Amino acid sequence: MHSTAFFLGKGGVGKTTLSSAFALTLARQGAKVLVASLDPAHNLGDALGLKLSGNATSVEPNLDALEVDLGYWVDKYLEDSRRQLKANYAYNVTLNLDSFFDILKYSPGTEEYAVLWAIEDIHCRLGPLYDVVVFDTPPTALSLRFLSLPTISGLWVKELGKLREKILTKRQTITRLNPDSPVAASCVDKDDDKVYGQLKGIKARLQALEHLFACQSFISVIINPDKLSVDEALRIQEELTKLHVPLSAVCINKQGVSDMEWSQNPSLARYPQFIYDFSRGGISTREDLLGIGADALAERFREASSDTNVKGKKPCN
Repeated sequence: MHSTAFFLGKGGVGKTTLSSAFALTLARQGAKVLVASLDPAHNLGDALGLKLSGNATSVEPNLDALEVDLGYWVDKYLEDSRRQLKANYAYNVTLNLDSFFDILKYSPGTEEYAVLWAIEDIHCRLGPLYDVVVFDTPPTALSLRFLSLPTISGLWVKELGKLREKILTKRQTITRLNPDSPVAASCVDKDDDKVYGQLKGIKARLQALEHLFACQSFISVIINPDKLSVDEALRIQEELTKLHVPLSAVCINKQGVSDMEWSQNPSLARYPQFIYDFSRGGISTREDLLGIGADALAERFREASSDTNVKGKKPCN
């Protein structure tokens, strides 16, 4: 069964290491796995010991990997937006769209949408080729923004759809009152209106991504035994709860990095816990990755993927 796993957490806690070990463990156990890095500062290729690109590269039998080219997806997002605007508005000669998009490239939200559409592409185009897709994510801020975009943008699109319906209704009224009005030459039926059709299409895409995050994904948060990473994990938990995205597991990494006394935060302790010790010798081979011991996490993932009717858990429709 096709499944998806995300590894979230503060920068430096070990997301790439654990996501690589997790993917490799599943692959060695017989699953066909794709592991994809969404972090602009890619280290996935270093962890797996080979050079990666935006295309899926074979690592070993049953395991492929890629590093998302964020620059490519930013450009694609802007080009798609430019093309749609030019197709919908014939008066773009008087509206300097090229100048507008030059600025938009650096505007807040552009990078997040680029990551979101990259996830959609991997899920829809490559996902069916694999049993499991594993995502190594960027640090918390960017990850939470792209996870929240389907919900937030869905609200915007819903309101824009209502506004477009009002515009079309007013056009219908004007056309009935004055058939010779210039408005009569415009589209008045939402079934034929390009703008309304595109809003409807975007809404469907966002709903599919919202469903992917909330209902089809195994989400692990990684912490180190220190206050900063725990505080970040608590923020992740809080934001995921607001989005109705369930947290599946907590991974405590680098347990042996310090001798200081430490205990898990009660709010995080209620999730399945997986502990990994600090490797002072470092990790330089895939066998070293396997030595981390991700078997228990892989087993929990399989249980969660196959169990859709656990007590207290309602399957998504």
